[in-house]
Amino acid sequence: MDSLLVQKALTKEELEKVFAIRKIVFVDEQGCPPELEWENEDVSHHFLALSDHQPCGACRWRKTDNGYKLERFAVLRDFRGKGVGRALIATALDDLPADATYVYLNSQLDAMSLYAKFGFVAEGEQFEEAGIQHFKMVKKV
Repeated sequence: MDSLLVQKALTKEELEKVFAIRKIVFVDEQGCPPELEWENEDVSHHFLALSDHQPCGACRWRKTDNGYKLERFAVLRDFRGKGVGRALIATALDDLPADATYVYLNSQLDAMSLYAKFGFVAEGEQFEEAGIQHFKMVKKV
């Protein structure tokens, strides 16, 4: 992988690329119901990862009643294990407002070790979301 860039998705075209990546990963690969995949888009800050100018990953964050939630991390199969997820997490965290003291996410089990590298710690019981096992993880300062 030569050049990896993560940018905020602001244009209609960039958002379409974000949604296309999420559809491939969550709906097609993981079998998530499409109606669960598309919610809160208008109140979220979206990010698009590009490898050599080719869309390869996406994520978003949004403010909730509880704090700031990172979610919808998706990396296309051919780009996994190449640092795309780490770059997405780092960029999303950097973009949060200065007053974002409570930052959390719901992690699929196989992604927990990656989030742990950024200071996220599992809290509570394992649960199912869209047919997939998750843990809530909270960022410790």
